[in-house]
Amino acid sequence: MQITLDAIKAEQSRIGDMIAAFEKQASSEFTVAGATIQLKPGERYAGIVLDDSGAFSHHLILLPSQANDFSWAAACKWADEQQGSLPTRREQSLLFANLKSEFDERAYWSGEKHAENAGWAWSQDFYYGLQDFYGQDNELRARAVRRFIPSVI
Repeated sequence: MQITLDAIKAEQSRIGDMIAAFEKQASSEFTVAGATIQLKPGERYAGIVLDDSGAFSHHLILLPSQANDFSWAAACKWADEQQGSLPTRREQSLLFANLKSEFDERAYWSGEKHAENAGWAWSQDFYYGLQDFYGQDNELRARAVRRFIPSVI
């Protein structure tokens, strides 16, 4: 291949386009509006939950009490009585990362049923950090959460 001025200029243009694309990628920003959240006695702030696109979804608050050895349906009912709900699988991952010390080293129900296996629901193990699914009649522990979405984001 013979090197020509036109070939060099074409390659320079291609590299310039690559640099511009890289700089655009590297200069992305992530902003989360500050929020003041009133925590009730015993509640713990767990962190920010992001949606599938990586955008802010909500703040997660862990409620203070714990239920021992409940079926999934009983755990859902118990969480509702606590004025909360069972956490989603994504929320359980955040709880494991930020508030692991608030949990016994056992499995806890999530609020998510298994999509393909009727009668099964997801859980989070707070010893190894694994998520698994169990028959809904199994007795696991439960913690309730509440979600806070600021009125201005």
